[in-house]
Formats: sequence, C-alpha cells, structure tokens
Amino acid sequence: MIWQSPVRLWLLLGVLALAVGYLMMQRRRSRYAVRFTNLRLLDRVAPDRPAWRRHVPAGLFLVMLALLVVGYARPTAEVRVPRERATVMVAVDVSTSMLAGDVDPDRLSAAKESARRFVDGLPDEFNVGLVAFAGSAAVLVPPSTDREALHEGIKRLAEGATGVQGTAIGEAISTALGAVKGFDSRAEKDPPPARIILLSDGANTSGMDPMEAAADAVAMEVPVHTISFGTPGGFVDRGGRPIQVPVDGQTLRAVAEETGGGFHEASTSDELRAVYEDIGTSVGYRTERQDVSARFIGLGLVFAMGAAFGSMRWFSRLP
Repeated sequence: MIWQSPVRLWLLLGVLALAVGYLMMQRRRSRYAVRFTNLRLLDRVAPDRPAWRRHVPAGLFLVMLALLVVGYARPTAEVRVPRERATVMVAVDVSTSMLAGDVDPDRLSAAKESARRFVDGLPDEFNVGLVAFAGSAAVLVPPSTDREALHEGIKRLAEGATGVQGTAIGEAISTALGAVKGFDSRAEKDPPPARIILLSDGANTSGMDPMEAAADAVAMEVPVHTISFGTPGGFVDRGGRPIQVPVDGQTLRAVAEETGGGFHEASTSDELRAVYEDIGTSVGYRTERQDVSARFIGLGLVFAMGAAFGSMRWFSRLP
C-alpha cells in the first residue's frame, strides 16, 4: 500500500489520543463509583447495565475515525482491470478422438460445458470468439461481446464439424490469429490485446506446422494457453471395435512454451473447470495503481452507522 499524502497519517495520533483519553475517563469514573459509599442508593440511581455495551459505540467511533484518516491519506493499490478491446479466442478440438468416454460423459461434452462456464466468468466487456478444429479449422463465432451468439456456437460444437478428419493444431492457432487480425478497423495496425485458449487431446496430424503458427503468435504478441484433455486409456468405439486414443500433450506443451502461454493437463471435468478458472484470472487484464481511498471511507461509514445504531439501541441517544 502506497499513500499519496502520507503526512496526513499523523492524524492517527489524534485518534490514539482520543482512545487514551476515553480509557482514562472510564478509569476515573470507576474510582468515583467506589468512593460512593451508599451502595443501596447507588443501585437505585445508577442501575446495572452490561459494562461492555457502554464501550461498543465508542470503539466503533474510534475505528471509524482511523479508517477516515487512512482514506484521507489517499492510499493506492495495484488493481487488476480489463484491457481495452481485450480479445479471447477459444479453440476446441472436435476430432473423432474427442468422443472418448474416459471423461464423463465424453471429452467433447465436458469440453463444451467447461468452455461455456469459462466465457460466462469473463468480464462482459471482453470480446470472445470460438474456433472449432479437427483436420482443418473454422471460426464458428467471431470475437464479440455477444454471449448469446457464443453460447449458440458452443452448442454447435460436434465431432466432424469441420468436415475433415485429423487434428490440425497449427491451423487452429492460425485461424484464431486471423480472427484477431480482423477484429476491427484498427486491428491490422493496432491489434487488440489477445489470448488464445486451445483445447485438444492429441498431437498435430495435419495442416500447418504448430510451431510455425506459434511463431506467428509470438510476432503478434498473442500468448497461446493450451489444455491437454483426456487420459492415457481413452478409446472410441467404431463399429464395435475399440480404438485407443491416448492423450498426447507434447505439441501443446511446446506451443505454450514458445508463445509465453501456459500448458495445462486435465483428465476429469472438475480438473478442466479448475484449469479454465486459473486461465481466466490471467487473460485480458492489466495491473495499474489506483486510488482506493473509497474502500476505507466506505468501511468507516459502516462503522459510524454501527456506532449510531448501538448507541440508540442501548442508550436511546446518538454517540
């Protein structure tokens, strides 16, 4: 915490002086009560009241003063704020291997649900787009703030949606970068701050070399966060014949390391949701120092109302 006007914190000494003065007054009052020898009369003129209640309004009042002084000193703190024009492209593998049932109910269904939760957790001002890929890649939803269109796009994710068999990780990255470049009229010369979130369960088998696409992402300063989803024992049923489709994250790891993104592994729906939550805390934000005095002033007002309520409730007067 850094204060823009730290000299004002010296006023806390005044609050401390009030606290000390209050304690001294209470001590003097207790001594006077002891000197009053007619205890029967004292019980009539000053009936017992719970001692702690007498001090609650005063304590709340002193805390209020301290908080207001801190706010008056204009404290600042590092605050995460959404980047202007922040764009997130979500790329989901829809190849046949994503039908493996090693993740309940299957890899693709779990990926769709987690992707929906992820985009719903992003700030409304973020632009989010959707890419589906198998042997080729296609933009299902261009980046925008229209969450309804995105939900519809996620519903349309299905095995074979691109019409080409295989797993084209490089094509998915390149297609997502193209969507970022075409985001608006400024994007060609001034591209928006962007992130690509790519989920797959296998290695690249067709299309553009993923490392070539990663180099393009580096040139555009777009980190690619990759998620390897599935288990080594996954298989799909083709005509009653099980076909092994073990997860393979080597390519995804290399792409993430090359572009400065993060590589994640998930073998269950819960792990996938946790991965998306972790990614969501880092994409599309910047950290800047802002004045946070309103936090202390607001909290001070809460304590002031508490002091007033306690005094009126127990003593029928304001402090």
